[in-house]
Parts: sequence; C-alpha cells; structure tokens
Amino acid sequence: MAVEEKPGVKSSSSIVPCFLFVELVIMAGTVLLAYYFEYTDTFPVHIQGFFCYDKTFSKPYPGPDDTSKIPPVLIYSLVTAIPTLTILVGELCAFFTKAEGTQEKTIVTADCCYFNPLLRRIIRFLGVYAFGLFTTTIFANAGQVVTGNQTPHFLSACRPNYTALGCQSTMQYITERRACTGNPLIVMSARKSFPSKDAALSVYSAVYTVMYVTLVFKTKGTRLTKPTISLTLLCLAMLVGVVRVAEYRNHWADVLAGFFTGGAIAVFLVTCVINNFQQLQPSLPPPRPQRPESVLGMPMVTLPCVESPLEKLRGDLRSPRSHDHQPYRFPATPDVLIPSRSISSEV
Repeated sequence: MAVEEKPGVKSSSSIVPCFLFVELVIMAGTVLLAYYFEYTDTFPVHIQGFFCYDKTFSKPYPGPDDTSKIPPVLIYSLVTAIPTLTILVGELCAFFTKAEGTQEKTIVTADCCYFNPLLRRIIRFLGVYAFGLFTTTIFANAGQVVTGNQTPHFLSACRPNYTALGCQSTMQYITERRACTGNPLIVMSARKSFPSKDAALSVYSAVYTVMYVTLVFKTKGTRLTKPTISLTLLCLAMLVGVVRVAEYRNHWADVLAGFFTGGAIAVFLVTCVINNFQQLQPSLPPPRPQRPESVLGMPMVTLPCVESPLEKLRGDLRSPRSHDHQPYRFPATPDVLIPSRSISSEV
C-alpha cells in the first residue's frame, strides 16, 4: 500500500534495510577491528633494534599510563562526553528555533514507522562521530604495530644487559629480540610510539566538535561565543600532546603525526560524508526556455524581417550617380547661376 505524500513527510522503503544490513554491519566490523588491535595479540608489533646507550631512548620511565597527568580514562571520557553533549544541545536548539519550512522532512516507512528529523540528525551525526572515533583508533594502532618505533623511555623499560650484548661503543646496533630483560608488557608498550593515539583521538574529537559549532550554531548579537568554544577545545587537544612529550611518553614527531591523523579523519567525515552538517538539497531540473510575451501577456509571433520592394526602389533612386558612391560633404553646385541684380530688378 502506497503511503500518501503529505507536506513535510517523505516516504522511503530503503532507510531501515540500509541501516540494519549495511551501516550496522560496517560499524560492528570497525569496532571488532579496533578491539583486536587494542586488546589482543592478533597483530604482532614490529621489533626494531636500537643503538647501545642511545640517548634518544634513555629517558626515565614515567610509569604506566594511568599515572599520567592526563590518563587515558580521562581522555576517553572527554572525547565521548563533550561531542555528544554539544550535538544534543545544538540539535535541540535548532529543532525548536528553526522555521518549519526549513527543517528536514519526516520519513515514513512501512506505513507505521515515522523517523523524526531531530532523531535522524542526532543518530546521523553521533553515528558518524563514533565511526570516526573507532577509525582513528585503528589508524593509530596500525601505525604503531607496523612501525614499532620506540618511546623516549624505551631503554629504561627494556633494561638491556649491555655486558652480555657486548656493547663497547654507542655506534653498535642491537637487533636481538631477547635483548630486553624488563617486563614484557611494558617493553611491548614502549615499542608503540608512532603515531600518538591519545593525540589523534583528542584532535579528532576537537576538530569534529569545532566544525559542528562553527557550521551549525547560530549566535545572534555576539561574535566571540563560537571562537571561544572552538579555541578552548583545540587548546585542550594540543595540551594532551604537550603532556605526552613532557612526560617522555612520545616524541614530537609522534604527537604531530597523531594530530594530523585525527584532524584529517574529522575533516573528511564532516565535509564528504555528512555534507558539513547540512541537509542535502535535491537537484532541480534545468528551467525550460520561456516564450517571449508582450506587455499585456499576449503571446507574440516573431517573423523574419522582409524588405519591401518599394523601399528598395526608393533607396536606389536616392543613391548618388557617381561611380565612387561616396557621400557628399557639401551641397552640389547648381548648373545655372542667376545673378542677384536681375532678381532685384524684376522685383
């Protein structure tokens, strides 16, 4: 049974199947892949060698990540709560203040299910954000597993036996897998430095939220509200990277690579996937050419211009007789000159 089209209502029979069998499947696969990268040994870390007494990797061990000034639990809580609250508040304000004609249409499917535009936008924006969050985690973990770059405190966690390894100079390169005598879990964590996952997640969350605030929020009467919110979020994201470097948990190159990864994913999703948080406008057909009409609204008929034979003959008679057909600048001299005296005598 076909659904009757009403103003502000659009029927669709594909939104539910696409959501259940395409988007949820992709989302579940992304979450599983992020889980295997983070909590399992399915993808082994590349083992890199090191130089004896290398000062680049000889920083003191700062302790586990939970003892950091910005622990991972705090980062994960903020990157989840701040964008969620911002999008919820922004969509509620936009829904109750925007004119009805400018809002998205309500979608009805199967003659029973109605999807409110407010609910659709919230699910769309938060769903894309969650997808990007897990994607950023996958990109960061994949880079750490493939490169195997050491952290600045790698040698402090590794605790190599330089005597047994025969280290006699700083130019000697050690490639043995059993060179480390420290805790294997700590050593494995010290081999995952590039790129910084915490920096990538913080910048991804900040850029996504900043773009939402900039493109969706409408602030009348004030010009500093949106810049203040945006710069505060970006400053917090940058602070995460600075703390990671200050505590010898990452190098500057690791943090910058994490910033680039998170920012690039956020910009791509906002601009190419959800159209800058705006409603997609349907393409209009090209306008048809209109027929010319008179002032009174009556249709006009355009005919070709035809020269009259009489006008052509008159033009031939008026044309000069000279062969050069050049126009005269002065009047022609008369053939007979009548003296003025004779005229006056006759009068």
